[in-house]
Amino acid sequence: MNQWKQIQQLEIKYLEQLDYLYDENFPMDIRQVLSDWIESQDWDMAANHESMATVLLSNLLSQLDRQCSQEQNFLQRHNLKIINQQLQLKCKAYPLLMAGVISTCLREERRIISTASKQEQGPLEKSMQNSVAFERQKNIDNRVAVIRSSVQMMDQAVKYLEDMQDDFDFRFKTIQSRDPADMNTEVMKQEVTRLQEMLNNLDFKRKEILSKMSDVIKEIDALIASQLNLELMEWKRRQQINCIGGPPLTGLDQLQNWFTLTAHSLFQMKRQLDKLGELILKVTYESDPIPLQRPQMEEQVKHLIYNLIKSSFVVEKQPWMPTHPQKPLIIKTGVQFTTKVRLLVKLPEVDYQLKVKTIFDKDLPPGSVHRQFFILTTNTKVMDVEESSNGCLSVEFRHLQLKEKKYVNGAKVNEGPLSVTEELHSLSFEAQFNIQGINIDLETYSFPLVVISNVSQLPGGWASVMWYNLLTDEPRNLGFFASPPRASWGQLAEVLSWQFSTYTGQGLNREQLCMLGEKLMGQQASHNECQVSWSKFCKENIPGKPFSFWVWLDSILDLIKKHLLPIWNDNCIMGFVSKETERARLKDKEPGTFLLRFSESHLGGITFTWVEQSDSAGEVKFISVEPYTKSRLSALPFADIIRDYRVIADGEVPENPLKYLYPDIPKDESFRRHYKSQQSKVFPYIPSTWIPISFACQTSYSPEPPCPLGCWTNSPST
Repeated sequence: MNQWKQIQQLEIKYLEQLDYLYDENFPMDIRQVLSDWIESQDWDMAANHESMATVLLSNLLSQLDRQCSQEQNFLQRHNLKIINQQLQLKCKAYPLLMAGVISTCLREERRIISTASKQEQGPLEKSMQNSVAFERQKNIDNRVAVIRSSVQMMDQAVKYLEDMQDDFDFRFKTIQSRDPADMNTEVMKQEVTRLQEMLNNLDFKRKEILSKMSDVIKEIDALIASQLNLELMEWKRRQQINCIGGPPLTGLDQLQNWFTLTAHSLFQMKRQLDKLGELILKVTYESDPIPLQRPQMEEQVKHLIYNLIKSSFVVEKQPWMPTHPQKPLIIKTGVQFTTKVRLLVKLPEVDYQLKVKTIFDKDLPPGSVHRQFFILTTNTKVMDVEESSNGCLSVEFRHLQLKEKKYVNGAKVNEGPLSVTEELHSLSFEAQFNIQGINIDLETYSFPLVVISNVSQLPGGWASVMWYNLLTDEPRNLGFFASPPRASWGQLAEVLSWQFSTYTGQGLNREQLCMLGEKLMGQQASHNECQVSWSKFCKENIPGKPFSFWVWLDSILDLIKKHLLPIWNDNCIMGFVSKETERARLKDKEPGTFLLRFSESHLGGITFTWVEQSDSAGEVKFISVEPYTKSRLSALPFADIIRDYRVIADGEVPENPLKYLYPDIPKDESFRRHYKSQQSKVFPYIPSTWIPISFACQTSYSPEPPCPLGCWTNSPST
């Protein structure tokens, strides 16, 4: 069963996450009609090689053309043609970006499938997806609906009040127009009495409407303060977690619906209060409740409108570089980055241009940062109605760039006490407009950013982004790393697992996480509440090694992404296992049984160890090959290395010692689907292939340091 069919069989709560994956950049229609073909292509590789991306996207457009011509449904054929025209422009202009979008969608699908099949979730992920939140949302739906109903009923009540007042006004003016001599007649006395009763009813109705308005205003105030603002804060927290690899972000459309309906209720109440103001111009009297209560209510409604719209101005997509879409909130100077802001309230009238301005590091406390930057490109754009998000106002800045100020006020900028990757910055967004006489000042901020000037600073920058967003929900604590808090191993383990699921579609299992914990903290890592310091995680070197824990782990992630992804996703790599555990597992296995693990001594290295029968009866020996790094794997795929690996010893015929992948799976059964032919086909030369060879030591193999040294030979193919 292909991946797309698996997705379609999931529960609704997982299917809803797809809405946030597919947009106008890569419509779901294409994913549906070309599902098998899309999944058969290597989009991960294409996302890193422009020529390959160009070829694949050209093939995709050809496939789409063919599908359009075969489509029987007229409406579907029309939609596919429009999508095809739009894609042609994007594929030609941004092939790498488009390939990256498709790669990300497929990877996120795998992660959704993996999440749905997992029996256990980490504490952070559980907190993002619980039944209490669902019940809370149902309660808000009900409250918003009740408020809307109450406001609609008040519309009818104000209209009824207007009719009552018109009737009273007509009778009052009729009596006024009578001859004063007739005022003392019995008929006139009855008319005056009836008029007084009408005035009493009018007064009662005015007080009743104002009382109901006051109740609804209090209800809206309570809804905003106790639920809408909290839901918005919860969404921002989920956005933080999503930025560092957590569950897909959902809920913004639901928030927009609540904010918009509440805002429309407030605007409707403002119109009702305006109408009451018009009524008292025609009829008023001593102790009239409208002039006494209306001004205060109007100020309350305006205040609620102002705060609701102001809080609805959010960063929908945090700043990210298209070159590193899995690592948002890191900006490299001179490299374009993208961000998007959105107004959750659909305004009832937009007859003006709503301009949004971006400002970098606005109103920072003195001394909070030492490096200073400015936005090199255009930093102002106009918000527009976005059809794909139900008509909300939004604006996406796609070509922002930062440049560092080398001199400030004529003096050269000196380095601060924090490292480049620990110095946090901020991107703010501002807009101003007037609606129905209310001046609105909009302002929102991105999450704290790390600015780097060299790609080598990327691992350290990403460590800072993870640590900040894992441990605090403060939106703008730019001094966080002056005294960074500790993380529990349970928290950190979940985030580390997310880093793998972000790149591969599946996270780490408990056994792999346990090994990582032991490498970071020793045996105490078995307790989830063990505390890990920022320095231990990212700054201090592993004992006996010239690199930190995070640099080591990040190099493995990079190796998997670029060279090992297919066999990692097929669970061929045990990965994180110590040498001691490795030997304990292999010692009772058949000779030639091997396993694959990541090197503990080399950055971004993978090795394999196999077991052999020793000459001494009952003894076994373990042989490990020198770790393969990305420089060697760039020359030959790892699956081919395993297929063609040879050992030469004492002049014997070279043989491949790798027979069974641990625990007992025949090698070809595990790796055959990943083999690639390396034979040259240039006539008239003899076909050749690259074969990795290790030269065994003349003495017996030692089980201690990795003995064989991998070499290459270019031998004739047989």
